[in-house]
Amino acid sequence: MIKLTEIANQVIISEHLRYHIDNKVSIHDNIFRYGSEAYCNLMLEAKRLLSEGKLSADVFDVEVLKTDIGEFGLYEGVQVPLDLPMTEAEYQGKDVDLNKPKRGGSKKYYVYVKNPKSGNIKKISFGDTTGLSAKIHNPEARKAFAARHQCDKKKDRTKAGYWACNLPRYAKSLGMGSNMSTYW
Repeated sequence: MIKLTEIANQVIISEHLRYHIDNKVSIHDNIFRYGSEAYCNLMLEAKRLLSEGKLSADVFDVEVLKTDIGEFGLYEGVQVPLDLPMTEAEYQGKDVDLNKPKRGGSKKYYVYVKNPKSGNIKKISFGDTTGLSAKIHNPEARKAFAARHQCDKKKDRTKAGYWACNLPRYAKSLGMGSNMSTYW
């Protein structure tokens, strides 16, 4: 979750960022359509305030805001957004969405990601198959899971552990209730 520090109360911020702060909406749950101009502008504003020390954020938002997301670069004469992950790719001849976990597969969940080293698309299966349920709405269970799996150290999107630890961020799309900006 993001919040303004005392210093920022003297700073003029956009109505959109104010909405995120007042309603405790995480930056990675941006209220605008992914990749739109408004989406990028909100990211840029939050990045600027974070770098000036006028905004504080949780570990997920800080991770997002430290990238080039929201900025644009020139590619073959065309302005293109930077650090907006591709959302569509091809895996074994089939069009797939990247970085969007889904239910099913050989484990409880799966996700397609692009390997940054090879550029290849990789399918990652994760989740328990013995019948246990994900207790993401139980604070004690989340804390125990995060400690047991060392979720604060999981940064590699090409590993199942990263996706297992960040499952609450995708709860809504997996039919598990509302998204949560937390580790387990």
